[in-house]
Amino acid sequence: MTGVFGVVSKEDCVKTLFYGTDYHSHLGTEKGGLAVLGKNFHRSIKDISQTQFKSKFVDDCKKMEGNSGIGVISDMDDQPIVINSKFGTFAIASSGLIENLDELTSELLKEGHSFTEITEAGINSTEVIGKLITLGDSLVDGIEKMFDRIKGSASLLVLTEEGIYAVRDRHGRTPLVIGEKNGSFAVASETCSFSNLGFEIKKFLGPGEIVLINASGPKQKKGENKINRICAFLWIYAGYPASTYEGINVEAVRERCGRALAKNDNIKADFVSGVPDSGTGHAIGYAMEANIPFRRCLVKYTPGYGRSYTPPSQDIRDMVATMKLIPIKEIIEGNRIVVCEDSIVRGTQLKNFTVQKLWDNGAKEVHIRPACPPLMYPCKFALSTRSIHELAARKAIKSIEGKDIEDVREYLDPKSDKYHQMVEWIRKELNVTSLKYQTLDDMVKAIGLLKEKLCLYCWCGK
Repeated sequence: MTGVFGVVSKEDCVKTLFYGTDYHSHLGTEKGGLAVLGKNFHRSIKDISQTQFKSKFVDDCKKMEGNSGIGVISDMDDQPIVINSKFGTFAIASSGLIENLDELTSELLKEGHSFTEITEAGINSTEVIGKLITLGDSLVDGIEKMFDRIKGSASLLVLTEEGIYAVRDRHGRTPLVIGEKNGSFAVASETCSFSNLGFEIKKFLGPGEIVLINASGPKQKKGENKINRICAFLWIYAGYPASTYEGINVEAVRERCGRALAKNDNIKADFVSGVPDSGTGHAIGYAMEANIPFRRCLVKYTPGYGRSYTPPSQDIRDMVATMKLIPIKEIIEGNRIVVCEDSIVRGTQLKNFTVQKLWDNGAKEVHIRPACPPLMYPCKFALSTRSIHELAARKAIKSIEGKDIEDVREYLDPKSDKYHQMVEWIRKELNVTSLKYQTLDDMVKAIGLLKEKLCLYCWCGK
């Protein structure tokens, strides 16, 4: 995952850029970067895998000055990239995932292009996007031609002498929103970055829309596309509770998800708890609907421990999961507990670092309630699950069938025997008293958008 933030101001923008970018820290754990345009471009990129964004950039920001800038927090590439082109010099940051990156890299090398941002992870996808853009007749034409060649998704911030070009993914899978404050303008992945900085939401960019933001305000350079497929997982897991996408708040959706889980349940329990942080909203909704107390039996030790889902290495994910959640024995012991979780991806962390802590501290029963259906496909549009074989549901299906199968339609139907066999296999694997997933229809209803306006690929392959 990746979060981007940009600002155009009549005054120095660095302080706003610093804090606005920092409000995207929940979306990445590996790299942070800032680019500011004053008399010249000033760029700084840091490794934030072992420390927080704020501590790494506080000294750099004292040396930066300018009226416009972009920032990014990422799980993969060094960003922003600065490119000197026939359009002039520009800095670019991107959010998304390019599925055909290797193919595009080979094509560009054959065409005579070279790459400078090379690491152990390979070619920098943001540099590839930038190089593709330079092949157009203009910046906007280059962006459109870039979209024609990539498979996957990309939302962009492009910092130029003209201002910031805000570009939302052609199918809207990742969000961008513009805010305004006293003649200054910001653009962000997350609206939670606006509130404490005093910005008011002015516009949610549509899919494929390109807007130039400068001191005069936002000016549309290309209209939005009709097809919109925003990632549903933003509301369920990835997004921050205070953020809003397409005018729909994350925390409100999670409460509605929890209510739907409770309506379809008949478990007798002593209290409801959520796996912090993203499971908390779902648990609150469940508790309200079921009229069962909400209690915190697991608390997150916040400083220094980010999300256990985002780091690229399984060892790091396991370490974060082990350390960040602290059980409270006095709350757990002797109780029947409904545990709401945003999702079950691999299942290993939930089993080893959540469920086991509850059993070790004397839980009487543990009932797991994920807020979304079983994940069946690795995401093609953001840096998420890396392999189909990692998914708990796929492991269950392989065990039931005795082999990997391509046609999993029977396992997608919550009324089918195959679906119930799969869920029972996962329940046993997790070592929990009961397991019941959210249905796709209830999840979509909780979000509040039409199904055709959501990307649901990771659940149904479409």
